[in-house]
Amino acid sequence: MLEFFTANFVPILFVALFAFLLTGFPVAFALAAVGLLFGFLGMEAGMFQGTLFQALPLRISGIMQNDTLLAIPFFTFMGIVLERSGMAEDLLETVGQVFGPVRGGIAIAVILVGALLAATTGVVAAAVISMGLISLPIMLRYGYNRTIATGTITASGTLAQAIPPSLVLIVLADQLGRSVGDMYEGALVPGLLLVGLYLLFIMVVAIVKPDWVPALPVEARIYREDSGASGHKSLLVLIAISGVAGFLWSRVHQSIINPLVGRELPAPGDERFILSLTVASFVALGLALANRALRLKLVSKLAEQVTFVLIPPLILIFLVLGTIFLGIATPTEGGAMGALGALIMAGARRKLNFKLLVQALDNTAKLACFVLFILIGSTVFSFTFNAADGHIWVEHLFDKVPGGQLGFLIVVNILVFILGCFIDFFEIAFIVVPILAPVADKMGIDLIWFGVIIAMNLQTSFLTPPFGFALFYLRSVAAKSDYKDRITGQLIPAVTTTQIYKGSIAFIILQVIMVGIVMWKPGLVIDNLDNKPKIMDPSTIKFEAAPVDAPRTDEDMMRGFEQKGGTTPAMPSPTPPAQADDPMKAVLDAMKKDEAKKP
Repeated sequence: MLEFFTANFVPILFVALFAFLLTGFPVAFALAAVGLLFGFLGMEAGMFQGTLFQALPLRISGIMQNDTLLAIPFFTFMGIVLERSGMAEDLLETVGQVFGPVRGGIAIAVILVGALLAATTGVVAAAVISMGLISLPIMLRYGYNRTIATGTITASGTLAQAIPPSLVLIVLADQLGRSVGDMYEGALVPGLLLVGLYLLFIMVVAIVKPDWVPALPVEARIYREDSGASGHKSLLVLIAISGVAGFLWSRVHQSIINPLVGRELPAPGDERFILSLTVASFVALGLALANRALRLKLVSKLAEQVTFVLIPPLILIFLVLGTIFLGIATPTEGGAMGALGALIMAGARRKLNFKLLVQALDNTAKLACFVLFILIGSTVFSFTFNAADGHIWVEHLFDKVPGGQLGFLIVVNILVFILGCFIDFFEIAFIVVPILAPVADKMGIDLIWFGVIIAMNLQTSFLTPPFGFALFYLRSVAAKSDYKDRITGQLIPAVTTTQIYKGSIAFIILQVIMVGIVMWKPGLVIDNLDNKPKIMDPSTIKFEAAPVDAPRTDEDMMRGFEQKGGTTPAMPSPTPPAQADDPMKAVLDAMKKDEAKKP
């Protein structure tokens, strides 16, 4: 029995862990309990030394001193304050009015607002619940297909996992030992492409099945000019002027920014993109403010509404990400700036009060403690896992996988996808990723690329039954019984759980397609990192003593002693290079002998 236990220690360890998790025991404590229990069993069986856990307190202390993890409470606080300030409601109403006149316009608005909320709140629950409360009744009122409506809302809410500043990207960067800034830059293009894929899907549905995604009727369009015009032409002109300003900035960006940051390499594309959007947003906001202050009536009501609702959060996002991409601020400092900016924006909207502040701080503290406890539990578990050479056991599991890197990535993503149906993304990030990362690194896979692929795969865990959290969030706010619409007076049938589950299928397929695209084209992730100046690893620096047959070095050394007023020591007798001692030791010995001759 003992031989069987020692020979199959790692598989038994994993079976025990999943048995604990299936009982509903909290993940953090399950990890720590299994790690400690099997560590003691291993010591009793003679597999480990009795000093196995002596370094554990230092590891836990290191976790608490990890500055990178401070970004989690900062970005969480920023998102909660912005969400509680009513930003989501204003965004959905305004963007819905912009795209409402076209088929699928409300769904397009939900996707775009979901992407914006992902870049501000970073919390799936807040985004899904907000859009479920506001957008779903409007979609049902005007005859949207229920699977399209529910799927669009749940999928758009999950964008918070893929678009910076995502919390899961911070955790993955920490677990993979990579920079959070690099992880953000690597995830930016795939995240935006996923938004584009969602929009393309809605456009195809609008062409193939126009009755499923009808346009808003004229009476529902509230931002109209006195002449009856919609105001879209004025909005397009404002966007065009801002776009030209952003384009001009992109042309001069490098010549302005590089001298400021002391950089000689070309500026990365994501940095130019973010700061160009920042400049364009400032130009649009300045034009709208000037129009209102001078009462010029050059900007329509719709254009003004879009500017004052949409531009401030955009500027906040761009400034936070822009300073991180430029290297001016660390992700922790960027999160702190974002939190301060969120407080300023909430104050400007007159929504900042003591109750909101307490709620934001309370939720932030809960999430931060949740993450830290899981991280501490996973550290205890990894102690026992690594002591049993678990990483070697995992490497052997992938020895026979055909296809090299691609085969490994396919198997890993299938594993993560299946686990995402049953456990939370934090648990996967803290349990599975540290086990797979050394294998990926040994196979030559770029860990930033690997992390972005895993992050996009983890996004599907919010949509996959039976435990898709985004599905439950929408179920909690969707109508559970028939109700009478307050605008039209029509009887609206209840939204069923089956409709919510069916709505997620198309978007799960889109997410899997996007994961495949990123695996097929790693340049989407790592190309923006190639222009970064490489930071020298101190462990690679070698110091070598000069050879003794370099007389000029010794002469220069003696001359330095004479210039300082010291007595020149006698030179050691020449020694063949093969028998030479340390030259510095010889000089010091000669100095001691000279000092001993002094009266």
